[in-house]
Amino acid sequence: MAALEEQRDDELILVVDDDPGGRRLLAKILDRNGYPCITAGNIAEARERMQEEKFALVLTDMDMPGGSGLDLLMSVGAAPDVATVLVTGIDDPNIAKTAMEMGAYGYIIKPYVLNEILINVASALRRRRLEIENRNHRTRLEQMVRDRTQEVLGYVGQLEEAEREMKVLQRETIQRLSMAAEFRDDDTPRHVQRVTRYCALIAERIGEDPERCEMIGAAGAMHDVGKIGIPDSILMKPGRLTDPEWEIMKGHCEIGHRLLSGTSAELLNTAATVALTHHERVDGSGYPQGLKGEDIPLEGRITAIADVFDALTSHRVYSRAVTSGKAIEMLRSGRGTQFDEVLLDVFLGAQGVVLGIKERLADPVPESVDGEMEEDPRRIP
Repeated sequence: MAALEEQRDDELILVVDDDPGGRRLLAKILDRNGYPCITAGNIAEARERMQEEKFALVLTDMDMPGGSGLDLLMSVGAAPDVATVLVTGIDDPNIAKTAMEMGAYGYIIKPYVLNEILINVASALRRRRLEIENRNHRTRLEQMVRDRTQEVLGYVGQLEEAEREMKVLQRETIQRLSMAAEFRDDDTPRHVQRVTRYCALIAERIGEDPERCEMIGAAGAMHDVGKIGIPDSILMKPGRLTDPEWEIMKGHCEIGHRLLSGTSAELLNTAATVALTHHERVDGSGYPQGLKGEDIPLEGRITAIADVFDALTSHRVYSRAVTSGKAIEMLRSGRGTQFDEVLLDVFLGAQGVVLGIKERLADPVPESVDGEMEEDPRRIP
């Protein structure tokens, strides 16, 4: 009788039976039907054969001296590529159930029925092939997933790095634009850098997350970008501004807002808010909208404190710097009227850090400064 399906050269079968006649008969049936096999007379010999050869299937008798077929099934269980079929002279459902739970692929009752043997062997070998193919397929898929995951992580890393570089470039560009406006106004080239750090410090001390702190600091740097649209005759005038000149000067808030708003970039929109609101006062007497209290966006209230402190402690074309102590007194005098009380207390509570920033980013002291600081509205907006 021909084999039920084409056999592979590496599908070697081990027949284990302590009865020489039964062992030879089973081996003869298998060999005639195209299934190469090797025999063993007991469990110990079977284990030796399995050390020497690679078997696709083990056909084992149930009752043998030195151990049962179930003992051999347990040993074979450690080899995932080996199928097993149990052969027994007792039709016991409990044994059959135990054998299947231990991983047996089939269960044959003696005396042998030729087709039953061949069907069980063919089914066991076919199931073994499918399980190996499925396992190999899963392994390939898992490896493919790992490879794709690594590729995706690589792309994500590249995108994150590109985003970081873009943010750095964006912030550097913004800072230089802000400095360009400041250079037209006075001789404080590091004003923008100091205000950036003061704003970020306040945001950090009130519990904003690091990314938000960085954004508020960068937006604070652009608070006076609207000065680009103010005439030099007003912007760089050493003496006190006339009322009409002061009205023009106040227009830098709205100019900055127009320059920065209307974009999809969150940073620029935040900066537009800062440009528009950093001269508002919590008592409603500020400009350009006369907002009060928390109607003034947080970024604007933060920048107002940072900007005024730095303006007071910096030499300008129209006024000389005051000491840090004097500036703190002047800030305190505006608590609850010009400045947000909570934010001002946070800023004043971090004076050690503030003075460290001021020292590291100090401007050169000019030889002379004209004008009176208390009389010019640019001094304390």
